[in-house]
Amino acid sequence: MIPLLLILIPLLSGLIAFFLKNGNNAKAWALISSIATLAVSLLGLTVLNSTADLQYKTDWMAGLGSTFSVKLDGMGHMLCLLTAISFPVIFVATWRSEYKKAHNFFALMLLSQAGLMGVFLAMDALLFYFFWELALIPVYFLCSQWGGEKRIAATFKFFIYTFTGSVLMLIAIIYIQANTADQSFDISSFYNAALSGKTQSWVFWLMFLAFAIKMPVFPFHTWQPDTYEQSPTAVTMVLSAVMVKMGIFAVIRWLLPVLPLASVNWAMLISVLCVIGIIYASLLALQQDDLKRLVAYSSIAHIGLMCLAIFTETTTGMQGVMMQMFNHGINIIGLWVIVELIERKFGTRKMSELGGLAQKAPSLAIFFVVIALANIALPLTNAFIGEFLMFNGVFSSHIFDGHYTLFGRWDIHANNMGIVFAALAGIGIILAAVYTLRMVQKVLYGNTSSLTAQATDIRFNEKLILGVLLMVILVMGIYPQPLLDLTQGVSDFILKKSDISHLFKK
Repeated sequence: MIPLLLILIPLLSGLIAFFLKNGNNAKAWALISSIATLAVSLLGLTVLNSTADLQYKTDWMAGLGSTFSVKLDGMGHMLCLLTAISFPVIFVATWRSEYKKAHNFFALMLLSQAGLMGVFLAMDALLFYFFWELALIPVYFLCSQWGGEKRIAATFKFFIYTFTGSVLMLIAIIYIQANTADQSFDISSFYNAALSGKTQSWVFWLMFLAFAIKMPVFPFHTWQPDTYEQSPTAVTMVLSAVMVKMGIFAVIRWLLPVLPLASVNWAMLISVLCVIGIIYASLLALQQDDLKRLVAYSSIAHIGLMCLAIFTETTTGMQGVMMQMFNHGINIIGLWVIVELIERKFGTRKMSELGGLAQKAPSLAIFFVVIALANIALPLTNAFIGEFLMFNGVFSSHIFDGHYTLFGRWDIHANNMGIVFAALAGIGIILAAVYTLRMVQKVLYGNTSSLTAQATDIRFNEKLILGVLLMVILVMGIYPQPLLDLTQGVSDFILKKSDISHLFKK
């Protein structure tokens, strides 16, 4: 029943919130609901961690071959926990933000949480698609109704990208279902679908484009910086901390095991796009003066590395990705909390208008520095072990090696390409250190500006939220073994189900 409760609590709470006309009541209701969801998630990891409690299956649309099947495995546990942690943090961090028709705002936020939980729990492809849309649709309204001055243009671009991806994914899901032995949408039927290599190739792109847009991967990323900048900070936190993980998760759960041959055949091209995206986004981050856009481009670079590591099809690479999904979510939400506090206090996100905050707000400075260092994977912070495993997986992978024809004319023999990709992706690590430390220096040090001269330190509730995130960063950095143990079984299963070792090009 745990998976069902993780969906029902935010779903029903969101529907009730529409009728709470008082904004403060709706805000308190959303916080209570999110805390209840977190409690259920933690119970699922501890006292109720048994097979009977971690799966639920019942009839849904039997005529179409679809069932309401949800299950908590290691990867689902981890991402549901990330979602459950994120929402109460978001609600407390943005507690002082005022919203017109606040009851609608918080209702849509909770519905989005329900959709996210469903995506991470679904064991039926049609159900997965249903929750994919449930997670996205509230965000369209949240961005368009409560966003910045250019919110309509940003939301329209976001809608076009994601709607196109969703349609392509639905076509692929229906086609695969038609080619299963029992005409079922069940995940086991999808894993055993009999598709030829040529068919897998075009179905792969229908699905991957939807997931690449959501992550996003270069060159499907252009919606992200504008949407992040124009969305309310609470929505930006959801998008960057949790929602981008939908794409990474979907590649692991629904792409590699279902279309293994195509995954190997297109690994080289996708990895090239990932490396381009890492370097390109990092260079753009260097040019930013707006904190929101800097963090947005930083996120694109980090997601690019995760996508690259997925297609190495190595155990270390896969486990690194699973760890990094959780750790990136914690770190990026910490950065967004900092950005929200700065914007609320000083009315600006421009680094050129800030400076000297360490003198006036020492507590804020400490949290900012530690979270920023975690974002660049400093040893003893949570991101270090995930990034180390991902680079190890890329470096040791031979999936990219073989003969390739370029533009139908040149025959190229690629050898030890894993080392090349690791070296190129490493440029992103160097650039991340440069733009992150530059951000810290411009905001915290130097002389105070006219805006920061009279600054005061952050309040107790703000210290509490950042303190919780800081604790997670340090605990996961010093002792990551529980997260490794949690995801080990799923990682091994996905790689075994993909079964691509015999397809390596020699």
